[in-house]
Amino acid sequence: MKIRTLGRHFRESLKSLSRNGWMTFASVSAVTVTLLLVGVFFVIMMNMNKVATDIEKDVEIRVHVDLTAKEKDKDLLKRQIDNIPQVQSIKYSSKQEELKNLIKDMGSDFKLFEQDNPLYDVFIVKTKNPTDTKIAANKIERFKNVAKVEYGAGKVDKLFKFLKYSRNVGLVLIIGLLFTAMFLISNTIKITIFARRTEIEIMKLVGATNWFIRWPFLLEGFWLGILGSVFPIIIVITGYKYAYDYISPKLTSHFIKVLDFAPFVYEVSGILILMGAIIGGWGSMMSIRRFLKV
Repeated sequence: MKIRTLGRHFRESLKSLSRNGWMTFASVSAVTVTLLLVGVFFVIMMNMNKVATDIEKDVEIRVHVDLTAKEKDKDLLKRQIDNIPQVQSIKYSSKQEELKNLIKDMGSDFKLFEQDNPLYDVFIVKTKNPTDTKIAANKIERFKNVAKVEYGAGKVDKLFKFLKYSRNVGLVLIIGLLFTAMFLISNTIKITIFARRTEIEIMKLVGATNWFIRWPFLLEGFWLGILGSVFPIIIVITGYKYAYDYISPKLTSHFIKVLDFAPFVYEVSGILILMGAIIGGWGSMMSIRRFLKV
């Protein structure tokens, strides 16, 4: 395509936006609302995914060693645990270290147990995949010199199911909103094509090719999508800034945290612009293919 011809298509697409002012406004407004919902859901879903990943990483198996176990028994148990395919890492924590952690978390009242420590030596085990926690725990339970195994049985399974459900629901909602935006733009382009059917027929009669006629409509769809992404980007950046400043300090003492303001908001902005352009162009293409009979 020649640069002059491409320039003509750009001018025609922009003129069409101004000529069909109310339809442009209606379409951009609809896309704005849709992309705003997409942006909000996307930010929430990505942060939920971040929190879910942090929670999953924090899931661990605590293997309490039998009080009668000797050093060689502990070494053997460690090797057996380390040989389990699902195990990623294993850390030893003596009962003295366990008591120190207990005093730190629960208060100085527990210093009473320093003379007669009732706690167990513990192996802290992490799996390669958090969902393999139950499998590894069941294998460890069968080893000799294991007093008990703790990993939040039942609660962990429910947690993984909830996180999976949340991710799937968020993905379905975003896909649904994107298809809604494409439908709205497609209908707008269809009405524009119908209103300009006489002009299109004349262009066809004087020798214009189908693609020569289609290009301005395709570009018009891109403009509608991009214009519709501007306001959602402003709202998402402003809203996330306030939310981040409010939530982040409250999580400093926890093992979970939300995604950093930058570069996350810039990535979301780029995604929204790209989504706007793609759904605009795709909606326009679908409308042209189905309704532009030239």
